[in-house]
This record gives sequence, structure tokens and C-alpha cells, in this order.
Amino acid sequence: MIRYIAILIATLLFSSLSFAQTLDDYFKIAAENNPGLQAMHKEYEAALQKVPQVSTLPDPTFSLEYFISPVETRVGPQQAKFSLTQMFPWFGTLKAQGNVAALMAEAKFQNFIDARNRLYFQVASAYYPLYELKDFVRIEQENISILESYKTIATQKFKNGTGTMVDVLRVDIMLKDAQTNLTILRDKEKPLLTTFNKLLNRSENELVQISETLNAEIIADSYRKDSLIAANPKLKALDLKMQASQAAEIVAQKQGLPKLGVGLEYDISMPDALMPMVSISIPIFRAKYKASVKEAQLLQESYTLQKQEVTNTLFSEYEMVLFQVQQQLQLISLYQQQIQTSQQSLNLLFTSYGNSGKEFEEVLRMQQQLLKYQKMSATALVQYHIAVEKINYITSKSY
Repeated sequence: MIRYIAILIATLLFSSLSFAQTLDDYFKIAAENNPGLQAMHKEYEAALQKVPQVSTLPDPTFSLEYFISPVETRVGPQQAKFSLTQMFPWFGTLKAQGNVAALMAEAKFQNFIDARNRLYFQVASAYYPLYELKDFVRIEQENISILESYKTIATQKFKNGTGTMVDVLRVDIMLKDAQTNLTILRDKEKPLLTTFNKLLNRSENELVQISETLNAEIIADSYRKDSLIAANPKLKALDLKMQASQAAEIVAQKQGLPKLGVGLEYDISMPDALMPMVSISIPIFRAKYKASVKEAQLLQESYTLQKQEVTNTLFSEYEMVLFQVQQQLQLISLYQQQIQTSQQSLNLLFTSYGNSGKEFEEVLRMQQQLLKYQKMSATALVQYHIAVEKINYITSKSY
């Protein structure tokens, strides 16, 4: 029986570990379920449907002429005739129009990639505060446990005549503050969970598994900097729009050239006669074609300027976020040292209080200082990871 229970416990433990979800797992869930991201992909799919619309020939024209009063001709009275005509744009026009549509669709896909990467950053920015909250709750619970032990000791010393009632009241005040803070922290969990789960498009009460520990690693000054420009989908989208506007300029030039029409005409008064027809559409009014060419050229200039602006912004953001990463690393190191020193000081003060029954106020003050550094260390660790995820976003890291 014990053996079966052990197997059952092992199976349940294995199952819980198997279904444990990491931040990367949440990225995938968000990418599959987020409605905003799905909407952008639908825009891309819709843009692809533009390609066959602009790269095929126009519909042929069928016409019927019926004479109310038959017209006498050399071969007899003419009462009706039919004609079918197909117009052909200048050579290469359809291909150029298809290129424009295909390139603009690909630009939309790059915008979708950027939106997906931005969603990953939003998910990470909502995930790490949950870790911070979890750590704050743990720290506050430990603080309450320590303060309760202090209260017990202070009360006992007061009863023994080696302490004062003021010490008991001081620790009681701090204990109530800590209990209230813990209640507020627990109340904060719901809005944080709602924010996170809605990014994944699921119920706000869905369980979120948070990492037990986080580590901070020193990163190089050029961390992923080589991908800042080369892999950025915003810049790729602008490059594609530039190519599309160049193709649009070719389209505008070709549309200003003659169009050829080929057709057949059938006169019912001459059953054995099919007459071929050739027509030419001559673009006499040139203003609209010149304007189309100029429009494409101005768009090219606009995309060039936009690309320069995005590039400048990326470099600025990278340097600022890299500074934030290095800043948080320095703060984490500082707070860890302060925690260690505060803990040592607290131990000495508590030993002194145990021997003399004096300076209990200093013990409490040092306990609060230790609590402050513990929370500041947790916050710096979370801000470090959010800053790293920001670098991953602007350098278009693949997950």
C-alpha cells in the first residue's frame, strides 16, 4: 500500500512539473491567443489578397448594338451586331502592380512581427511584477514572524521587570503596520493577474506560475547591439515600403503609356463574317500620371526619413535601457551588501538587548531597515529583468 501511495505522489509531482509554465511558454500562449496580434495577422492576410486583384487583366467588354430600324448595307439590312474586346495594359504593368501589392503585404507582415515582439515585452512587463509581489509577500510574512517573536520577548521582559511597556507598544504598532501591508499586497494580486491574463486573452482568474528565483547576470556593453538594426522589423517594413514605392513609380510610368485592345465583332446580317478589331487607348491627359510618379517619389523620400528617425530612436533607446540594466545591477549589488550588513548589525543589537533589555527601539529600527533593503533588492531585480526584456524587444530577439 505504501508503495502505491509513493508511486501516486511521484506521478502527481511529475505531472505538476511537466505542466509548469515558463515565461517563454506564456509568450507562445499570448502569440496564439492575443486578439490584437491576431487582428494584425488578418490585415497581413487581407493584404495578400490584393496581389491577384491588381496583377490580372481587366474584364473583357461585351457590347450589343441593336438597330430599331434596320440599316441597309451592301449585303442587306443590318439589325444587330455583337462585339467582344479585351484591353491589355502596357508590357510589365500588371507585374509591377503585383510587386507593389506583394511588397506592401510583406511590410504588413513585418509590422505584425514587431507587434508580436512588443506583445512579448508587455507580457514580460506584466509577469515580473507578479514575481515582485510574491517576493514582497514572503518578505512581509517573515517580517511579521520576526516582529511577533520580538513582541513575545518584549512582553516577557516587561513581566520580568527587565523591559518597559513602551517596547511592547512599539513592536505592536510595527506589527499592525506589517499586517496591513501584507493585506494590501495580497489585494494587489488580483489586478496584476488580470493584466497578465488579459494579454493572453484568458480568464482573469487563471493561475499564473511564477519562478521561484530570479538571477541577475552581468551583460556586455554591446549586448545584442549587432541585431539592433539588422533584425529590426520596423526597419524591414520601411525598406519594403521603399521598394513598393519604387515599383509604384514604375506602375505610374507604364500607366501613362498606350493600352492595346483586341476583339471580335459579329454582325448577324453576315453569318459567316467575324471581324477582328484592334483598338488603342492613348493617355492624352498627362497630369494624373505625372502626379502618380511624383507621389511615389515623395513617398520614397518619406520612407528614407522615417528609417533614419527609427534608427536614431533605436540607438537612443538601446543606450538608455542598457544604462538601466547596469544601474539595476549596481543597485542589486549594493542592496545585497546592505542586507548583509544590516543583518549583522541586527544580530549584535538583539544580543545586546537580550543581555541588557535596552535599546529595543534600535533593534526595531534596524529590522525595518533590513526590511526596506530586502524589498528594494527585489524591486531592482525585477526592474533589471524588465530592462533586459526591453533590450530583447528593440533588438528583435527570437524566442
